[in-house]
Amino acid sequence: MVISISATTREPRAGEQDGREYFFISREEFLDRVQRGEFLEWAEVHGNLYGTPAAFVDEQLRAGKSVILEIDVQGAQQVAERRPDAVLIFIEPPDFEELLRRLEERGTENEEERARRIAAAKRELALRNQYHYRVVNDRVERAAEELRSIITMKRSE
Repeated sequence: MVISISATTREPRAGEQDGREYFFISREEFLDRVQRGEFLEWAEVHGNLYGTPAAFVDEQLRAGKSVILEIDVQGAQQVAERRPDAVLIFIEPPDFEELLRRLEERGTENEEERARRIAAAKRELALRNQYHYRVVNDRVERAAEELRSIITMKRSE
């Protein structure tokens, strides 16, 4: 099992490293890659572009590995269209108040960015029933185990 690394046009946050959390690229380079069809999925989120390099995913799948994409609902819809065999799992907070608390505690966005993320979260939560599975992230260890169980079950089918 491997977690895919997305490309993004946003600036790195403190402690983030190119090629580890994301591939940080310019908007122009990103759009060139879109034109060449290099992304399995891509979307504009909170004013920045994010995308999953298709070549990486295909290489891992050919090697027999499961690939986890950490993407938003726009990206998941694209993946579902392009890869009907993909398993879609929605990771959700225990409740909206907890989501707000976590966002505030993280402290990585200014007030305007936080408001934009909150509005997006409301839209995304409304689409959670379109996924094959839903995992409530109430405790990281428990949610990770549930996610692992789903992946193990799907691999054995």
